Amino acid sequence: MSSSEKKTPEPAADAVRGPRPARLAVAAAVCLAEALALLAGGVYLLVEAVSGDPDSPQQAVTLGVTVLVLGAIPLIAARGLLLRRRWSRGPAMITQIMALPAAWALLTASGALVPAGIALAVVAVAGLVALVNPTTTEALGIRGPAGDDA
Repeated sequence: MSSSEKKTPEPAADAVRGPRPARLAVAAAVCLAEALALLAGGVYLLVEAVSGDPDSPQQAVTLGVTVLVLGAIPLIAARGLLLRRRWSRGPAMITQIMALPAAWALLTASGALVPAGIALAVVAVAGLVALVNPTTTEALGIRGPAGDDA
């Protein structure tokens, strides 16, 4: 087997990179929190669809299942970030970007939804800042546009 055919497993490469940067841990924690919120919301919607009296039970179940599936995306991204998988940054960033319109919708509502919108906006912006930070991108092995380290 030639040297070009040998592959170093990714976990071994992670151990060489040293300790996990705090910003990477923050990004993973934000994704995990969002995933848990979506999963809890999906379970709540399913319980309400089954035990409540929705106008359309089929639509209520579909919404609950959709929210559960959407909760899997940041959950997988959080795990990937903790394991320093390069691919995980994309789904994590998409999750944060998608959270911003949801936060806006909550902010333009009234009552108890406004503080929820503020919290979601703060979490999404914090997640984006942590994900685009050079320390995070370096820890994930992501290089600049030209492949330079600069």
